[in-house]
This record gives sequence, C-alpha cells and structure tokens, in this order.
Amino acid sequence: MTEKSATSGMPTVFAETLPDDTREAVPLVGDERELLTGFLDRYRETLLLKCTGVPIAELSERKVPPSGLSLHGLVRHLAAVERWWFRIQLAGEQVPLLYYTDDDPDQDFDSLDGDPAEALAVWRGECERSREIVAAMELDATGTHARTGSPVSVRRVLIQMIAEYAQHCGHADLLRERIDGVTGH
Repeated sequence: MTEKSATSGMPTVFAETLPDDTREAVPLVGDERELLTGFLDRYRETLLLKCTGVPIAELSERKVPPSGLSLHGLVRHLAAVERWWFRIQLAGEQVPLLYYTDDDPDQDFDSLDGDPAEALAVWRGECERSREIVAAMELDATGTHARTGSPVSVRRVLIQMIAEYAQHCGHADLLRERIDGVTGH
C-alpha cells in the first residue's frame, strides 16, 4: 500500500520536492480570465522554480542527450515566445524579435553565449509586459496573427501559451532532475 502525504492526502510518490515552492494554487472555481491567467502564471512560476538553485554554469548545460535543450535555452525561448504572442501579435508593438535572426532562427536554444541571469531578467520583463497587455484587453479582443494576417484573440493566445509552457516545463523537469535530482511539478 502506498503511504499518503499528511498535507495533501496524495500518495507520497506524488509529493512535491521542489525547494522553496511558493506558487499560488490555481483556483478550483473562477471566471475564465482568472483560470486562464492563473494556469499560465502557475506554469511561469514552475519554470522559475526549475531554474532556482541551479548553479549559473549548469543552466546552460545540455543534460538530456541527444536533445540540445538547456534551462537557459528554455528561458530564452519562452521570453521570445512571450514577446511574439503578446507584444507583437496582440498589442501590435513594433519591437524586435528576441533571440532570432534569419541566419540563426534557433539561437534561443542554440546560442547560449549570453548570461543566464540576464536571460531570466529579460524573461521576467516579457512576462510582466504580457500580463499588462492581457489585463488591458477583453478575452475576445483580437490582435493580428503575424504569419497569416488573421485576427487572433486574447483567449486563443492564453491557451496557446498554457500549452507552450506545459510542454517546456516538462522539458525543464527532466533537465533539472538530470542536474541535481530535484523533481516536482
């Protein structure tokens, strides 16, 4: 029989082992905006926790061969994705793409010569700007999808970002476990 956790009632094999987990729980009941933004922020916080406590040098290490992924690369990629969906497509801001050129479209993952702490600061700034944009728009409000010219709604972008973060937080979990054995969600 599996032992149960005293605090959650969940089997201990599911017990959280991330250090300093201060994430807010996503509400079980709420309006659509509260739930969508709650889930997205939970994933953002999860990514940050996966990077917390890792020595700077190890953030750039590719620990799950043959994959070229690293925590540093994931942070860079998600900063770029935040900017792409919220600032460029929803808000129509004329800002340059992050970690992308026509000559090197995968530099977010591949070119890790920058400072991981700086990448984390850029990512945090992009997340904050994304929150501001979402707070100022209705869920049905639209921006322009940059590749098709079609309208894209705030609701659709939030769902896209939840999926994006869910995928990459899974990657981050594997990377973190390979770095120091820390697991959790």
